[in-house]
Amino acid sequence: MKIAFIGLGNMGGGMAANLVKAGHEVQAFDLSADALARAGENGCKTFTTVPEAVAGADAVVTMLPNGAIVKRVYTADVIGKAPKGALFLDCSTIDVATAREVAALAVAAGHDMVDAPVSGGIAAANGGTLTFMVGGSAATFERAKAVLEPMAKAVIHAGEIGAGQVAKMCNNMLLAIHMIGTCEALALAEKAGLDPQKFYEISSKSTGYCWSLNDYTPAPGVGATSPADNGYAGGFAAALMLKDLKLAMEGAASAGANVPMGEHAKAIYEAFVEAGGGGKDFGAIYETL
Repeated sequence: MKIAFIGLGNMGGGMAANLVKAGHEVQAFDLSADALARAGENGCKTFTTVPEAVAGADAVVTMLPNGAIVKRVYTADVIGKAPKGALFLDCSTIDVATAREVAALAVAAGHDMVDAPVSGGIAAANGGTLTFMVGGSAATFERAKAVLEPMAKAVIHAGEIGAGQVAKMCNNMLLAIHMIGTCEALALAEKAGLDPQKFYEISSKSTGYCWSLNDYTPAPGVGATSPADNGYAGGFAAALMLKDLKLAMEGAASAGANVPMGEHAKAIYEAFVEAGGGGKDFGAIYETL
């Protein structure tokens, strides 16, 4: 299959490389010359404009920073430039309203489209073990699976268009809350005289079990290896977690949902980012405790 891949950042670069490994012909674009060079080294054909990259493509995958950019790229450079009938897959994390608006424009132009945000982070993007939460019709989901599976450990149909973004905002709100709670518990254990490693050994096998503790332990030298063991470099930036929490709060307001823990998590990450921590992994909240 000929697949255009637009957006080759920390996540997109590894995702595009895995599509090449699966035998697809990948036509890649990014604004960064370095990202394009890495994509070329990984077997992608590289292009300097989006219309060139999407020409002749059977499918177009986008991995972009925000909803405004997603809308601009699709309306200006993808719709009307990609072949009629090409499948569109937006793997960016954006607001639900924009996801539905862009999909409606794509369908009106003769394309099937899914919103397919991901969970798993950079390591999973590189390893082809992402989880995709897919919004779209059942028939379009079946088309999309062939594109997504080489990049995934799980491809889950969340529902109609926009449902993938709903799943992602709820998942990351929960993750932020878990991470803050995990950091607080680890810090409390140490300050109260319990070895944090012993606390990890106990809680990771008890009712405190959660991904933030068991698989991504935010305390340096404790539990699972994570960015905490590398000065909180790499991983999932706190600024990106804040972006996702803002999307969740917008979604909650639109749905009339009461999310006091989500609001509090947003305030904590907001203060952390404003203090200069935005580039650190989101587990660096541990440092504030």
